[in-house]
Amino acid sequence: RANRLTKDVESQIQQLLYKGCFSQMPWDQLQHLPRYLKGLRLRIEKQPSNPDRDGKHAASVGLLWQKWQSEMVKQAKVDNISPELQNFRWMIEELRVSLFAQELKTPFPVSTKRLEKAWSQIV
Repeated sequence: RANRLTKDVESQIQQLLYKGCFSQMPWDQLQHLPRYLKGLRLRIEKQPSNPDRDGKHAASVGLLWQKWQSEMVKQAKVDNISPELQNFRWMIEELRVSLFAQELKTPFPVSTKRLEKAWSQIV
């Protein structure tokens, strides 16, 4: 379980902090980066007290992330990535905050159910 957490956290850090991220990340999202990183830290701190809950939430986020990545590849091939799909990526980050570090709050209501509904409108 700790190994899964490590891989998940490392993956999220790589998705947030990569070469050129500060010039490529939309300003609206860049200002949330410290909160996303703090959310990661809180998740790591909380995971030992409830690893099953962490795993359940990680699986939910993982499924949404896989859907997003798959659609990104499809849209990138035709060089037409929709703004809705780009926005969905940041909705996933907010979901992570909501699930793993709820005390940090999100700028808008977010849940797995809300993201599934938003996804159905994207594809």
